[in-house]
Amino acid sequence: MRAALESCATAMAIVDRALTLRELNQGLRDWLGGGTRHRRGEALALLDATPPRLTEAAERALTEERRIWLRDGRLRTAIGDRAADLALTPLDADTLLLEVQPVAGELVGLRLSESLRGFAHEVKGPLAGMRGAAQLLQRRVDEAELAELAGLVVGEVDRLAALADSLLETGTKRHARPVNIHELVERVAALVASMPDAPRIRRDYDPSLPPIAADADRLQQACLNLARNAAEAGARTLTVRTRVEHGVRIGGRGLNHALRVDFADDGRGVPAELADTLFEPLVSGRADGTGLGLALAREIAREHGGDLGYASRPGATVFTLLLPLGDAEERLS
Repeated sequence: MRAALESCATAMAIVDRALTLRELNQGLRDWLGGGTRHRRGEALALLDATPPRLTEAAERALTEERRIWLRDGRLRTAIGDRAADLALTPLDADTLLLEVQPVAGELVGLRLSESLRGFAHEVKGPLAGMRGAAQLLQRRVDEAELAELAGLVVGEVDRLAALADSLLETGTKRHARPVNIHELVERVAALVASMPDAPRIRRDYDPSLPPIAADADRLQQACLNLARNAAEAGARTLTVRTRVEHGVRIGGRGLNHALRVDFADDGRGVPAELADTLFEPLVSGRADGTGLGLALAREIAREHGGDLGYASRPGATVFTLLLPLGDAEERLS
């Protein structure tokens, strides 16, 4: 049975009468994420983001001895809740086959992931050339300011190369390390300041914030995407505000404390027609936009157990990044 399951591209699992996951194929393990984490032996109910829909459907399939479809189901994954159509088919009196069919938006996301991995492979060569040229420039210029800018280019090339490597790695568990959010945001501010027509950046920091457990490169990318989004919306001023939020719910999970990072700008705001799809891949309010920046920012937030939301009107838009506050040595799931 295991060999047959692994030969299928569709995400599948075997569920026993006790509604326990007995086998998961590679397709489902990849879709659920979590690196090397194995879910074999877990209760089916732990996957259900809208309980008890999934377990009730599984019990019906076993009792009525027929396939049950669960349309618009939602499963808990390492990057947050994800939507899929689910089929539960009895194989015998005590065993079910669970099939996971991603909905249209999820299929776009899967294709996007493959495209990003292809892009990562192609970009590594040019990045190496850019790094060499920037290092040569850094050694040859006499002005300290120009040398500093060349050093910034080297640092960003190294970060992009690391991100490209992370896209090419599959099944790798990310390790969180203590990150000072204000140092990270200051790096983002330096990068934004080098953009044409960059907005003026105002800081409103809570100096008492402790370090958070994070993948610094990934989290910097999310913050940079949010800052760039403000600049591209024509903002003249971008305010970055950090606070501790108490009694927060993220993805259905209650947290005593969370880090809140607001990116507030005075740009054009989010077009009304994009309000419900803003964080979906390939959705952009600009003709020359890729529609990847905000989708990636939310994905990174969810990788860290947090989330990303926004409120907007012309002249006043706030994107809010929420991240759990806890042991800064813990690992990302």
